Amino acid sequence: MFVATLGGIFRFKDLPEEYGPYVQFKATIEKREVQDDDEIAILDITGTDSHHVLFLDSYNDISEIKNELKEADAKVNITTLKILEGHL
Repeated sequence: MFVATLGGIFRFKDLPEEYGPYVQFKATIEKREVQDDDEIAILDITGTDSHHVLFLDSYNDISEIKNELKEADAKVNITTLKILEGHL
């Protein structure tokens, strides 16, 4: 199992260019049109060069995020969980 740590929380309009393809991929999967003010969390997957994208307005509570990551064979570290809880 991989560990996901927070890479950052950004508004789409302020998103660093390197994360753009990951966000567009996730938006395509969710059939979502990304808006400039969407709040997006980028999680770095330890031991890989991969990132997991969370559109924060898509979640009601932290358990939904945990379940999504569990399906991706990852878990969130405690510090990241606390920060994400504050943004939900």
